[in-house]
Amino acid sequence: MKLVLLSGGSGKRLWPLSNDARSKQFLKVLNNEKNQLESMVQRVWNQLDNLGLTQSALIATSKTQVEMIQNQIGRDASIIVEPERRDTFPAIALAASYLYSKENTLREEIVGVLPVDPYVEDEFFAKLLELEDVIKSTDADLALIGVEPTYPSEKYGYIVPNKETLSDEIFKVSHFKEKPMVEEAKTLLENKALWNCGVFAFKLDKVLSVLEEKGLPTNYDELLLNYSLLPKISFDYEVVEKTRDIVAIPYDGKWKDLGTWNTLTEEMGMSILGKAQMSKDSKNTHIINELDVPVSVLGLSNILVAASPDGILVTDKEASPRVKEMVGDLDQRPMYEERRWGWYRVLEHTKYDVNQEVLTKRINISAGKNLSYQFHNYRKEFWTIVKGEGVLLLNNEFRVIRPGDVVEIPLGVKHAVKAVKELEFIEVQIGTQLVEEDNHRLLLTWDEIEESAYAISK
Repeated sequence: MKLVLLSGGSGKRLWPLSNDARSKQFLKVLNNEKNQLESMVQRVWNQLDNLGLTQSALIATSKTQVEMIQNQIGRDASIIVEPERRDTFPAIALAASYLYSKENTLREEIVGVLPVDPYVEDEFFAKLLELEDVIKSTDADLALIGVEPTYPSEKYGYIVPNKETLSDEIFKVSHFKEKPMVEEAKTLLENKALWNCGVFAFKLDKVLSVLEEKGLPTNYDELLLNYSLLPKISFDYEVVEKTRDIVAIPYDGKWKDLGTWNTLTEEMGMSILGKAQMSKDSKNTHIINELDVPVSVLGLSNILVAASPDGILVTDKEASPRVKEMVGDLDQRPMYEERRWGWYRVLEHTKYDVNQEVLTKRINISAGKNLSYQFHNYRKEFWTIVKGEGVLLLNNEFRVIRPGDVVEIPLGVKHAVKAVKELEFIEVQIGTQLVEEDNHRLLLTWDEIEESAYAISK
């Protein structure tokens, strides 16, 4: 059985910690068995690894999340990168074409699809593996996992069973109901409906046939080139709703969608993260502070305070699901990003006129990691080294940089840096277009960079 994990999200529901570059699954706010902070994607990947499933798993994601994924779970993970965001059907179709044409997976192979961030116990993934036998034994077109509800929720979609049951553990699906009102949800529970947790399985041929019907290639490289021709639509609308023979199996263990601040804080192991304090009469209150300034809460209960370089949120926990509505139109660049080499934080961004902007960043490169060999067309940079030690390549010359050194990088000049020890510096960019798209990367690994520089010097 092959697994496809979907990693997407616009980063609005857990603002200000999440943004377009750091969606909810990457927030390190959960405690693992060693009492260390981990993200949702790290938790799920470790669970899959414990069951020996990571070798058969692919992660489908957008370009903006690739480095974050590699930074958190390593570079060995197989990642399928969408050329552009086009919803879940295109992402799954691209992954299917990769399995078929790159990994030579047979069309009869069972493929399981799940979000990259469910909050579940290991037993959930054991249940996921059962879908393979369910598809084979019933010859159904789709098999789903449904979670047995613990209350009539308005937040989740429901899988409604047909009266015809195939066994004690398998039933046919009648239809789906999206986020009903409480009274209707109560009726659905009486009819044995399950929460739809977005986990399903099918034969690889199912998706390949849809591509063929649309006149689209099943070859991965060709589909990449024609990705914009895929309909921008969810897998549910494009495939599930058009499929008649669907079965489901129930899961009665712990499952939670940690997609809002109130649900996420319920699973956090501590009430304060970062530089903060609260009074003893502040009950059921959480503070998450990524800033260097202290945050204090006095006499307020049932609230959340979240502070990051992107903004500050103070909300009643019950109101927190409405955060996405409030910040939906907020248009600003991500002020904090994790990358394969470390992280950066935007300290200040000022536009003086149409011809000049100044952007100041704090950049941290992990020991042994490096920035790519690159140049910029629209800006010059000034680095002030404040911590650690690194090797800089500038104008085809290597030099060691340490705290107190100042580096000037003129417009258009190729450069790279590697951290010998954890390296931190303040970068000031001055130019006309201070955007990440002006990072023109020539070489990625330090071995390639060294080899190229030595070849030029000979």
